[in-house]
Amino acid sequence: MACYAALLHQPPASPSPCTSGRAGSCRVRPPPLLQRRAPPLSARARISPRCSYAAAGGSAGAGAGEQPAAALRRVLETPGAHQAPACYDALSARLVERAGFRACFTSGFSISAARLGLPDVGLISYGEMIDQGRLITEAVSIPVIGDADNGYGNCMNVKRTVKGFINAGFAGIILEDQVSPKACGHTQGRKVVSREEAIMHIKAAVDARKESGSDIVIVARTDSRQALSLDEALWRARAFADAGADVLFIDALASREEMMAFCAVSPGVPKMANMLEGGGKTPILSPLELEEIGYKIIAYPLSLIGVSMRAMEDVLVAIKGGRIPPPSSLPSFEEIKDTLGFNRYYEEEKRYVASPAQSSFGSGNYDYTTEASSSGDTKSRTEKSQEPIIDILPQLYDPGSAGGRGPSSGMWSRTLRLKITGRDGVQKIDARIPAGFLEGMTKVIPGLAGTNIMERLRNAPMDSDNPQNGQILLDFEDGMGDRIQVFIA
Repeated sequence: MACYAALLHQPPASPSPCTSGRAGSCRVRPPPLLQRRAPPLSARARISPRCSYAAAGGSAGAGAGEQPAAALRRVLETPGAHQAPACYDALSARLVERAGFRACFTSGFSISAARLGLPDVGLISYGEMIDQGRLITEAVSIPVIGDADNGYGNCMNVKRTVKGFINAGFAGIILEDQVSPKACGHTQGRKVVSREEAIMHIKAAVDARKESGSDIVIVARTDSRQALSLDEALWRARAFADAGADVLFIDALASREEMMAFCAVSPGVPKMANMLEGGGKTPILSPLELEEIGYKIIAYPLSLIGVSMRAMEDVLVAIKGGRIPPPSSLPSFEEIKDTLGFNRYYEEEKRYVASPAQSSFGSGNYDYTTEASSSGDTKSRTEKSQEPIIDILPQLYDPGSAGGRGPSSGMWSRTLRLKITGRDGVQKIDARIPAGFLEGMTKVIPGLAGTNIMERLRNAPMDSDNPQNGQILLDFEDGMGDRIQVFIA
């Protein structure tokens, strides 16, 4: 305990010049390995590799045209400690945004649980995290900080991971110093890489950011508090700040005093708190308490996945018992549709509605269920849709050919006229077809099944002076309410 007591109450034994480049931050001179500094924040590129953010209606996050990292930096620069629940898929991220939070995290623990149904022990891969992250960032307009575990390998892997997270639309990235396979910070078996390797990982991340022309926020996490000691965790946090990290994070701190000692390190650099719900090693404090200690951003990693698991378990028990969830325990269907954006989709879809006068049959995209918006609209469209009759497979068989079909061959090739009029009065099909072709369609057109077209055609008199006499063979409404008529053509 003497280590953090000294940090809180005593000045350094041998003060040295300020080396951080950040206002209000004066640090002990770092070892030679850390002398090479990252460029100042103002010199970093602020160009997003993806399209700019479009502010969602009612969102408290990014402004119109603002880049993800810029939006997150703006949040970090505003007063107070900012809460950021951890999501695990696009839907949970959207719910975080709708609740009014200005940022959110992705939780590797929760994504591993939701995507794989497996524990957070290093089983989920870089590719799976990138894939899930891209879906999440595309679903919201608030900045998202992505959990990148230990960078998935050595420094070259870390660089690839940072660039991948930038391209996936993340505003920030969390990199930890655990060995592979990594483990959840509040579970057993944590081991960390050496000091030198951990620092080089952060330097590689900073280099990847520069090379990408991005300003992604780098959150440097150490798990050395539980793996080694508090002294080691405090040393690494300070070294990560000197290597260019934007936010510092010591996981699994065990007391309020330890949290205060951490926030005293590199005071010019924001600190992240992890409020592991349900029984972690770190005390659960209120946002106000955390702000007073010195934290800037607060993660809640298990709330959404935890309550989702419990709610699903409860409803499955109810269903198995022959019941359904009570109305108070789930949103209405209309509320679900609103959350998912059905109404916004329908409004936008109206911009691309094709004119009903365009023949769908000729394009091979016959719409059998189109409905008119109003009776007046139906009348005007019906008047405009008088198109010429289409000939389909005309004279497919020659009645007098040697390859005819026996006694019915001539009858089979007689021309019929098929007309289908929608229940809204709009003409859908008006086409000439061989009788035998329609005979084959009796098996697929509702209402024609079982109809003997050939028998009706034989019994229909034919006027030799006027073969296109328009005599009706069939006239009925199908199950959709459309009128189907077949004439002798």
